[in-house]
Amino acid sequence: MKGAFIVAVHALVYLKHHPRPVSSEELADNVCTNPARIRKVMSALCKSGLAVSHAGAVGGYEVGEKGGAVTLLEILEAGGETAIKAPWRSGDLHKDCQISSGIAGVMDTIFDDMDGLCRDYLATRTIDDIEAELFNDARTEETEAVS
Repeated sequence: MKGAFIVAVHALVYLKHHPRPVSSEELADNVCTNPARIRKVMSALCKSGLAVSHAGAVGGYEVGEKGGAVTLLEILEAGGETAIKAPWRSGDLHKDCQISSGIAGVMDTIFDDMDGLCRDYLATRTIDDIEAELFNDARTEETEAVS
């Protein structure tokens, strides 16, 4: 996963919680990044229907038709990302050593299996779940502070 996934999840939770068009500047301020990065991430979300863009002086972004039912897997796929990917492979296919020539294939299978498990998990989590976690935790902290 890359940082764009985190930005996308954060942005969709914010949009779900604020049911009005939200500018890239406002999103950028809340995500703590720059508006250009927000626009790039939101473009992918809009293309996939997970968000909607409105032009004009009162324009901005809103969560798409699925609203809070959007899964984290849908967000990952909208960004064209994999959950788990090996950044490097050891060994050399052309070496006589069976370990050196075969380890990359074995590790690729392991990483593919881990990616599948992550995808299965991401398919079970939604924007609504994350919003509920955020605000249930906030209510718990408020209650503890009063006690």
